[in-house]
Amino acid sequence: MAIGYSQLANERVRAANGIDYGYRDTGGGQGRVPLVLLQHLARNLDNWDPALIDALALARRVVTFDNAGVGGSGRTAPDTIEQMARDAIAFLAAMGFGQADLLGFSIGSFVAQQIALVRPAIVRRLVLASSAPQGAVGIHGWHAHHPGSLSPPSARPPRPPSSSSAPPTGRVCWPLSTRPERSACRARS
Repeated sequence: MAIGYSQLANERVRAANGIDYGYRDTGGGQGRVPLVLLQHLARNLDNWDPALIDALALARRVVTFDNAGVGGSGRTAPDTIEQMARDAIAFLAAMGFGQADLLGFSIGSFVAQQIALVRPAIVRRLVLASSAPQGAVGIHGWHAHHPGSLSPPSARPPRPPSSSSAPPTGRVCWPLSTRPERSACRARS
């Protein structure tokens, strides 16, 4: 019986940018184009659903990794999608992947799009889940309730007064929103 994703040991690889990346590599297909998964915001290797990874790995090689500054990877987490993409490209190079299929989830999908823009030859296929394009309506900042926003305070929309449960116009409705905020978001849609 093969070892499942959740039982795999975390491995490390040093990239040319000096960062040691934590990763897991599973499934068959060594020598074929790997499927590399790009994680959602501030999550690590253990936040992927093992059932999903195990199902994907039945037919192909699947590689997950921690973004710079997250989980088992070194350095401080970058504060731009562009830098996250450069870091991911450095990881792909360190793994010896001349080409990869990318599956980006949430902020990982933003990173995947940036990789496809700046290094299209690396990307054979691109799968975007829970995504939006840069500059999409409402994608201008992070929800006030989300800890550790990536945008500087001066770039964030102002927080609504504490007496108001409705988010400001154009604000993204995040899963961490309070119940009244989610209702207000649905009412605006």
